[in-house]
Amino acid sequence: MAMKPKVLFLCTGNSCRSQMAEAFLRTMAGDRFEVQSAGTDPVPVNPNAIRVMAERGIDISHHRSKGVKQFLGQGFPYLITVCDSANERCPIFPGVINRLHWSFEDPAGAKGSDEERLHVFRRVRDEIEAAVRRFVQEVEEGHPITGAIHRVRAPAAV
Repeated sequence: MAMKPKVLFLCTGNSCRSQMAEAFLRTMAGDRFEVQSAGTDPVPVNPNAIRVMAERGIDISHHRSKGVKQFLGQGFPYLITVCDSANERCPIFPGVINRLHWSFEDPAGAKGSDEERLHVFRRVRDEIEAAVRRFVQEVEEGHPITGAIHRVRAPAAV
């Protein structure tokens, strides 16, 4: 049996965007990928992220935030940063073949009423879902991986 390729989603807090991306990939293609998420400065999973994912029938209430250092040296063929800060602060991961950067707004920073903040969480959730779906399709079809907006070549992959 072939090993499933590992994917690590990385953001700053590992409280919203990377948690959503991990859950979507696990739901869409967990039989084909081993998926994790982490943060450069982890904080607890945001209750609004839990809420908007539940609206999609995905329970992340049991997820916990993890620090990126615990994953160093684990050989991830795919490393995907989902925020600009994590992209800038991402450590070198030897063995990374594809280092992608998906720049999503931080829904935890949304201002306004509860409903206005939830609107931002839902929009970002939907953007992440579309990017993960595109990533899965591109990997399955053997196309060059774009996943979303930006592709970054990791120094370890050159």
